[in-house]
Amino acid sequence: MADKVRLTNRLTEALKQYFPQILEWCKDQDTVVFWDFLTRWPTLKHAQRARKARLRAFFQEHNVRSPHSIEERLQAIWQATPLTADTGVITPNRLLVEVLVQQLRVVLQAIARFDLESAHLAPTLPDYTLFCALPGAGAVYAPRLLAAFGDQRERYQRAADIQKFAGLAPVTERSGHKRWVHWRLYCPKFLRQTFVEWAAQSIPHSDWPRAFYEQQRAKGSAHQAALRALAFKWIRILYRCWQDRTPYDEATYLTALKRRGSPLLGAGQKSSNSA
Repeated sequence: MADKVRLTNRLTEALKQYFPQILEWCKDQDTVVFWDFLTRWPTLKHAQRARKARLRAFFQEHNVRSPHSIEERLQAIWQATPLTADTGVITPNRLLVEVLVQQLRVVLQAIARFDLESAHLAPTLPDYTLFCALPGAGAVYAPRLLAAFGDQRERYQRAADIQKFAGLAPVTERSGHKRWVHWRLYCPKFLRQTFVEWAAQSIPHSDWPRAFYEQQRAKGSAHQAALRALAFKWIRILYRCWQDRTPYDEATYLTALKRRGSPLLGAGQKSSNSA
């Protein structure tokens, strides 16, 4: 996944040097339609020389069904003005784009293969049931969460060990009389991404995560900061489920919130009723 992001970023940067218009026509740079367009028409000049019928057929073949959207793109192509006519800029960047597109196709095939193997293997592992029923986890995040925790329970003595390792526990630094807190810069980025992305997916599927997220935003936290805080909280819950080999039960957790008089319970019910 990191290779895909890295190559996509390089592709975007190269296009900005000579063919930035396509970044407006195709908002998602990690899609087959984007790569296929660049393979057929690697420069604005190539695209403007193409017949309208051929361009229209291309978009239709790539599931762009709206005639209005297709006509808008065709008009944008014909009306576009080249950023530069300097072949010293266009030629090397065009060659780089063609190479990057080929590399991205290979990476996409590799990701699809890994996903397929993961989908077959994950359900056969003993701890899979602990993660597959989590709110919003499903087939995408359950295997990633399973891999994040692993099966060596002695590796983490406390939930805080996972929170720190994943980069979700804040770091406190002191110098003299000064003290400041910042997020962890050095950690397995994909691991942190796994917890944060799944935390976001849990919000539509459970009342208390939604209430917690809204609570964090009301305190002034940015969207990503609120999701990291939610992921931090989720890890404590998952750690206990993992150690006890007991699947997460929403009713049990809500009962615990009620017993503690947590404001999340009331906020979650209000949010659900207003929806």
